[in-house]
Amino acid sequence: MALDDERARERMVAEQLEARGFHDPAVLAAMRRVPRHLFVEPALRERAYDDTPLPIGEQQTISQPYMVALMTEALELRGGERVLEVGTGSGYQAAILAEMGAWVVTLERIPVLAERARGVLGPLGYLDRVQMERGDGTLGWAGGAPYDGIIVTAGAPCIPRPLVEQIAPAGRLVLPMGDDELQTLVRLRRGPNGLVEEYLGECRFVKLLGSYGWEEP
Repeated sequence: MALDDERARERMVAEQLEARGFHDPAVLAAMRRVPRHLFVEPALRERAYDDTPLPIGEQQTISQPYMVALMTEALELRGGERVLEVGTGSGYQAAILAEMGAWVVTLERIPVLAERARGVLGPLGYLDRVQMERGDGTLGWAGGAPYDGIIVTAGAPCIPRPLVEQIAPAGRLVLPMGDDELQTLVRLRRGPNGLVEEYLGECRFVKLLGSYGWEEP
């Protein structure tokens, strides 16, 4: 089974990432190493490396491998950075960031997902580089700021101001922004002359709930 999973990861990287133009060797290496099948529900593990998001319970999903790679590459990590992740979810994105040498603070508002992610990240050894916190992700985590990178794994109606305030000089914020059905992936970069927005294409994410996101249903 381990060999089959390794082959599935290699095929995922070759067919879903390299074939679509991904070239950052650190991102590709991390996607090859992190066992994605451990972050999905047992009933869906045969589909873990498919080119699609998958449900993880609580009306949340683990993002499509392509989107994980796209958002990770947009952070432009080289190792040693401090990164804030808003929306732990399954824990897979945090594992990818840690695998690339980042120190990660990850926020999750749903207790059952946070505990499930901790139960996967711990045995894999990632909690040495991943600090897990619970709370309203739209407020960020001021105790760890400033961050070289901030990644938001849910769709926001606008850019949460507290996150902007926690970006380090030359830091990057990557998030989906738009309505509840379709968003645009945005990279916000802090430069010497202020903030610069870049648009990286359309995407679909679950809603970002919180004080600076969508209201609770």
